[in-house]
Amino acid sequence: MPDTQTLPDTWGVVPAVLVVALVGVALGLVVAAADRAVLTGRAAGAAVEPLRAGARLLLEQRRTTLAPDRLLWRLGCVAVPTLALLSWAVVPVGGRTLWSTSADLVWFNAMEALLWAALWLVGWGPNSFHALTGGYRFLAQGLAYELPLMFALVTVGVGAGSLRTTDVLAAQDGLWFVVTMPVAFAVFVASAAAFAFWGPFAAPTAADIAGGVTSELSGVDRLLVEAGRAIFLGATAAMAAALFLGGDSGPWLPGPVWHLLKTLVVVAALVWIGRRLPVLRPDRTVEVGWMVLVPLTLLQALVVAVLVLAGFYA
Repeated sequence: MPDTQTLPDTWGVVPAVLVVALVGVALGLVVAAADRAVLTGRAAGAAVEPLRAGARLLLEQRRTTLAPDRLLWRLGCVAVPTLALLSWAVVPVGGRTLWSTSADLVWFNAMEALLWAALWLVGWGPNSFHALTGGYRFLAQGLAYELPLMFALVTVGVGAGSLRTTDVLAAQDGLWFVVTMPVAFAVFVASAAAFAFWGPFAAPTAADIAGGVTSELSGVDRLLVEAGRAIFLGATAAMAAALFLGGDSGPWLPGPVWHLLKTLVVVAALVWIGRRLPVLRPDRTVEVGWMVLVPLTLLQALVVAVLVLAGFYA
C-alpha cells in the first residue's frame, strides 16, 4: 500500500498549512516572473518586477464606481486567491498532500469550478458594463472546457484505479501517464489554465471590453485577483506534473527536486505558448470544446479503460 500520510501527520497542521501556502505563492511568483520575461523579452529584472508591481498595488487607491455592490465585489476578489490556494491542498508536496480525501481529483476540479462564482462576483460587484460583460464571458467560456477537464481527470482516475493523488503517483511507477494519456494531458493543462483566463482564453479580460472583469480593479483588489490567477497556473502546472509526468519520480535527484523541475517545465510551456496564441472568441471556444475536445477526451478515456481491463497498468 502507498504511504497515505499527509503533511499535517508529519509536520503538524500549522507548519503544513504554511508550507503549502508558501509553495503556492512562491510558484505564483515564478509564473508572474516567467510571464514578464516572455512579454518583455528580457530575463533581467523579471524576478523582481512582480514584487515591485505588488508593492505599488498595495499603495494604490481603490477605484470606485456608481452604486457598486461592495460586499460581493470584495468577496469575489478575496475568493480568487483563496480558491487557488485551496486547490493546492491536494497537490503532492514532497510526496504528501495537505488534505487527503478519497476523491482528491474531485476536490481540485471543485476549486476551479467555484472560480466561476468568484469571477462572476468580481464582474457583478462594480456595477459596470465592461466588468459584467467579462463575467458573462467567463461563464460562457467555462461551459466549453469544464466537461473536457472532468473527462481528463476521470481518465487519470481510471488508469490509477483511484481518485487520490498519492495513489496516482504510485500508479506511474515505471511509466508516466502522459505516454498513454497524451490527449488527457493536453486537455487538462489547457482547460485548467483557462480557469485562470490565461493566454488564448483571456476573453474575460480582453482589450475590446476594456479589461473586462479586471476593468474596475485597482489597488489590493487587483493584486488579489492577479495573484490568484498566477497561483492557479502554478497549481495547474504542479498537478499536471503529478498526474501525468510521474511527479517526484526520476533518477539521481531527490523526489521533490524532480517534481519542481517538471512543474517549471510545464510553467514555461504554459507561459511561452499562452503569449503566442491569439485570444479566442468565447463562441469559438465553446464550439471547439463541445465538437472536438469532448469526443477526444471520451475516446481517450475509452482507450485507457481498455488498457486497464487488459492489465496494462497492473
